Amino acid sequence: MPIWKVKMSEWRKKYFTRPLLNIIRRVLPPISETEREAMEAGEVWWDAELLSGKPDWDQLLKMGPPELSEEEQAFLDGPTEELCQMVNDWQISYVDHSIPEHVWDFLRKHRFFGIIIPKKYGGLGFSPTAHAEIVTKISTRSNSVGVTVMVPNSLGPGELLLSHGTQEQKDHYLPRLADGSDIPCFALTSPQAGSDAASMIDRGEICYGEYKGEKVLGMRVNWHKRYITLGPVATVLGLAFKLYDPEHILGDQEALGITVALVPTDTPGITIGQRHLPAMQAFQNGPNWGKDVFIPMGWIIGGQENVGKGWEMLMSALAAGRGISLPSLSTGGAKMAARTTGAYARIREQFNVPVGRFEGVQRRLAEIASIAFVLDSAHKTTTRALDDGLKPAVITAIMKASATSGLRHAINDAMDIHAGKAIMDGPMNYLGNAYRAVPVAITVEGANLLTRSLMIFGQGAIRCHPYLLDEMLAAENPDEEEGLEQLDKLLPKHIWFQFKTLLRGIFHGWTVGLFASSPRNVGGAAKYYRQLNRYSAVLTLVTEVSLMSLGGELKRKELISSRLGDVLSQLYLLSCTLKRFYDDGNPKDDLPLLEYSMRDGLHKIEVNLLEVFQNFPRPFFGQLLHFLTMPWGHSIHTASDRQARACAELLLSPSKTRDRLTSGVFVGNPGDGVEIVEQAFLKVCATEKAREKLKRGGIRTLSRESVEDGLQRNLISDEEAEALIDAADAVDKAIQVDHFDHLGEAAGRVE
Repeated sequence: MPIWKVKMSEWRKKYFTRPLLNIIRRVLPPISETEREAMEAGEVWWDAELLSGKPDWDQLLKMGPPELSEEEQAFLDGPTEELCQMVNDWQISYVDHSIPEHVWDFLRKHRFFGIIIPKKYGGLGFSPTAHAEIVTKISTRSNSVGVTVMVPNSLGPGELLLSHGTQEQKDHYLPRLADGSDIPCFALTSPQAGSDAASMIDRGEICYGEYKGEKVLGMRVNWHKRYITLGPVATVLGLAFKLYDPEHILGDQEALGITVALVPTDTPGITIGQRHLPAMQAFQNGPNWGKDVFIPMGWIIGGQENVGKGWEMLMSALAAGRGISLPSLSTGGAKMAARTTGAYARIREQFNVPVGRFEGVQRRLAEIASIAFVLDSAHKTTTRALDDGLKPAVITAIMKASATSGLRHAINDAMDIHAGKAIMDGPMNYLGNAYRAVPVAITVEGANLLTRSLMIFGQGAIRCHPYLLDEMLAAENPDEEEGLEQLDKLLPKHIWFQFKTLLRGIFHGWTVGLFASSPRNVGGAAKYYRQLNRYSAVLTLVTEVSLMSLGGELKRKELISSRLGDVLSQLYLLSCTLKRFYDDGNPKDDLPLLEYSMRDGLHKIEVNLLEVFQNFPRPFFGQLLHFLTMPWGHSIHTASDRQARACAELLLSPSKTRDRLTSGVFVGNPGDGVEIVEQAFLKVCATEKAREKLKRGGIRTLSRESVEDGLQRNLISDEEAEALIDAADAVDKAIQVDHFDHLGEAAGRVE
């Protein structure tokens, strides 16, 4: 290297890099061990593109849509459909408060507990997409059965064994888990710690004990866990605890870290508590305790070498599992709400007009349809990435929080439109139980409040940044000279990145994205690609300024992080919506859904960014960011009333779009509430022309009497009269609610 370059490098290190290193050490937040493991778990993917300021759309669109194999589709059409037919959610949730034995037997027989377990261990060996589609369909019939199938296949011992178990552990447990001989649960949550696993007080100590008549090395463990799904019926317990070695049997270190073991529930010292009843949901859930339970070292998942690696293992499992489990339940619930609410709004009349034709109702219908469309799009895209073996931790956190929150809004709107129909409990009510279940989904797998305020942007901004994490690690390097060398190599690249980000953010901000690029062959969606490129650039610039101006303080500014996390979440959801529209061949009939969803999401992005600017802890930087990136204020408004009406109409009439939007919804057995409403909907739509003839004759109500009057006046034919009477009877049946002589009868009545 020329001498002048050497001297320039030394000068830069002395007068620029070293002072900057000291600043970074002072302002950036320290990374705890649990935070480091959480950030290192999984991978970055499209989230990194969105935080690059210039996403590569070809990377996303070339993935193609998710696909099921013939075997997977056959399972969905066969055993999954049969399971839905045999399930009675009212009986399960309000009469028995448990899943009947014949359903458990069916689940075991058809290997529902082994969806993800490879065939060589007796499982089905299905893809993440198949797993998600199965859970989605079951959840449209019963949340409790959906959860029961979901848990063993997602955040449970099965996945941990597949990724981290010893061969001996796999050979023993996986066949038993696949055929349901063993029912697993995973015990992480402690009363004192909640979602903060680092604060758990469940403790194990390395010691020698007796196992099968021999003295072996192991652990003496004490714990108290609660909210453990499948805990009351589990035969094998995945247990997380902090492990210590006070006698230094394994080495000099005393605190060994969070460790995960697989423990049979009949082990001496274990107490399985009575059931919790989470929001009247009937899936098994409850507490358990361990008092001086001796656990051999061989029960640690992966064996002794995985001592202290439990948190890393759990974060790795969550990186994938969060994208399948609750998003599947939520997507199924939103699609069910869309299908049933559109049908009910069409058949239920007020003032001789379907309530679905009232503008206030149409806006709610459009919101439900949009939520179902966006969630299904994001769900498909995420599982497609998981099919490729990716484990995008930030994106799956986005999916969990966004899907469960979206379900809450969809169900609330559906309840409002159904009104009394949805609040009178009984077998005919297909929404009430979903409404009760929503807070459960919001709370578990990391409560949404924490996920939104701490994880999505807090982890995403660091993980997805091309240089920041490496810079933070360089600053923490105990070898100061080595850290200085690492940082010196990173800084020029980071500065160049910041320069490009600044130019891109300002240019797209002032030109409102008009000159942003768009992929080819995307139909009428090109303008939305440009807007996502625009706000990707703006978010990247705002992220840079936030990190540089606030440093470690940003970690404590949860409201700012929440809003920026919402922007990142919306960018991801809308990206998936565009991809789904592209994968479906840019169907013109779906344009109302696309337009409503994109305008709604983009408007939310603008609202969140403006709130960030308004509340930025450094007011000067907030005002500067506002001026540079959004000088014109709001440039995108929510969907117009015309667009809302067009979107709502897609749910009010049979169509390919309606079927595509609500595919996978179990429409019920004859006599079920969903099936009754669906049949009434189809009959009302099929007789619309005959109904118009009655209206032209001054007959506006639909009843047997009005139809007979129209027939006598020759307004309609005998065939039309018969069809109209059939439709009138179907509507009368569909709008009925259950009634009971007394509350005791309500608990025992099943029809």
